[in-house]
Amino acid sequence: MAARSYLIVAASIGSGHMKAAEALAAALLRAEPKAHVTVVDFTRRDTAWVTWFMKAAYLKMLHFMPNLYQLLYRFTGHRQGASPVQKLIASLTKRNMRRLVRLHAADTVICTHPFPEGAASCLKKSGEEDFFFATVLTDYSVHRMWFYPGVDAFFVATERMRRSLVKEGCAATAVHATGIPILPLSPADFDRAAICERLGLSESLPTILVMGGGLGLGDVAQSLEKLEDVAEKLQILVVAGKNERLLAWVKAHAVRSHHAVRAWGYTNAVPDLMAVAALLISKPGALTISEAWAMGVPLILHEPIPGPELENAMIASERGTAVWLGKGENLAALVMGLLGDASRLASMREAALLASRPAAAQEIAQFLQMAGASVG
Repeated sequence: MAARSYLIVAASIGSGHMKAAEALAAALLRAEPKAHVTVVDFTRRDTAWVTWFMKAAYLKMLHFMPNLYQLLYRFTGHRQGASPVQKLIASLTKRNMRRLVRLHAADTVICTHPFPEGAASCLKKSGEEDFFFATVLTDYSVHRMWFYPGVDAFFVATERMRRSLVKEGCAATAVHATGIPILPLSPADFDRAAICERLGLSESLPTILVMGGGLGLGDVAQSLEKLEDVAEKLQILVVAGKNERLLAWVKAHAVRSHHAVRAWGYTNAVPDLMAVAALLISKPGALTISEAWAMGVPLILHEPIPGPELENAMIASERGTAVWLGKGENLAALVMGLLGDASRLASMREAALLASRPAAAQEIAQFLQMAGASVG
């Protein structure tokens, strides 16, 4: 039997969609070492200029007009608003997806963002190419932009989301509540003392991890300024993502801070940093929340991007894994309160581990492997 060819199409709008794709690719190769597995960023200019332009517009809108983005998100959350937008994006990008499917001889296409999902749906509906078509939702809420015809399997984060898709007309047998795919993570696999020694960190200082997602959003600088009001010396680990200006600012801030501040750009060391942290301060990206849950790290969530991150924050708070910092609330006081309440931190850690689905990528890979075998 010929090796299967899996094409995973994501979008680098933030890092979550790409990280989910990469975690799934790794799981597929573990399950099927001889398979051809390719991850493609559908928002690269040389892949699909339409979605490249939409990504640029999205980032500008977040920076200059976040309220407008929130209005658009709500508008497209209804069938009447989503349908025309979906059809337009899908029709403009179908040829880009056709080129990818043919280039990689893909018999299975997996999308982790609605943009490539729409293109794949349009292509499959046209009958020009035939493939097993799967979609992985990378948030803790369901938005209308994820609904496209022709999807053979949906993979969602929660049972609530599964019920939502079925209620909207998806076949119950096609929707699977697996969790969001992340790389295999467990606190038991990390030696805190060894990590501290390797990275030159203190084992004794209370340690806070501050992240702003892959793009370095989430007002990290403001959080660090507010943490200066914590009298006790902290060890603050900052991940600035791909925001080079923020990284430079954090390094300058570290010189004048009374805390021990260390900074990283976009890094694969996040699991190590989570392993040594008592708290994680972050905007509520779904992948960040999923990884924090797997590592049992209590969260302080703030500055959500309008749209799905608001719902991510609500769900993480409801599950007792996070405190959602509202506008005007005192970050320093909250940090001091949590660090001084060992029982509450322990409860949040336990809730995080209970909420986690660390084997999601493996479950999805096994399903796709079996589905491919039955089709093939």
